[in-house]
Amino acid sequence: MAAGGRPPSLWERVCAEYEAEQPPFPDVPESKRGSVSLGAEILQPFCVEQFYSAPAADTIAEAAAFPEPPDPKTCSPEDYLEYYIFPVLLPGLAELLHQAEKEKCFERKRTKFIACDFLTEWLYNKNPKRKDESFTEFFSIPFVNDWLKDHPRPPIPLSLLLSEEEASVVIQSFWRGYRVRCDSEIQELRQWQKQLREEKNIIKRVKEFWTEQEAKVGKPRPVVILSSAFCRCSTDEKVSVLQ
Repeated sequence: MAAGGRPPSLWERVCAEYEAEQPPFPDVPESKRGSVSLGAEILQPFCVEQFYSAPAADTIAEAAAFPEPPDPKTCSPEDYLEYYIFPVLLPGLAELLHQAEKEKCFERKRTKFIACDFLTEWLYNKNPKRKDESFTEFFSIPFVNDWLKDHPRPPIPLSLLLSEEEASVVIQSFWRGYRVRCDSEIQELRQWQKQLREEKNIIKRVKEFWTEQEAKVGKPRPVVILSSAFCRCSTDEKVSVLQ
């Protein structure tokens, strides 16, 4: 029982279970146990399966003592958290940890995985009011779509969107191109192309060429009336007449 004779809350039970699972302090006097660093214990792997485990006997007894949940509008904040928030939020957090492990969030410093987006999507689709509705992606949720219209996000860097196989192909392609450009013959060819562009002023000549072509498009083509005498002329005579 917690202080004041009330049953322990869900959060207090979780903390008590965590403390019970911790190893005892080896060869440490009781007076100095409070100053021992908990770094090793904190770095221990977190078991998310405890959220899916079967309820203990005392939990079932306490649930039987309260057959009906309290009124959400008049109950205390503690009861509201225990009966309306934690039963929904804790499974979502457990699923969030599973997905974060799949996205390798515990192995890399930066990933494309956004925990708040996943939890929002999970809670929205697990809402009892949407029991018979189809799955809705995060960006298709109405209130998310409305929010992003007024607060657009910056694009995710390509380095986070690529898979390991796609990133390896990009890196290897760049490295092969770099090694080819380091070849002496390729460098000589690139230097010759650079000098040609500077001396012949290729860019200017290309612009002049297209300017002339655009000017020709607007002019009407001359109409040539071919007579029977013209048709009987030889090829050289035809060319001289047309010129």
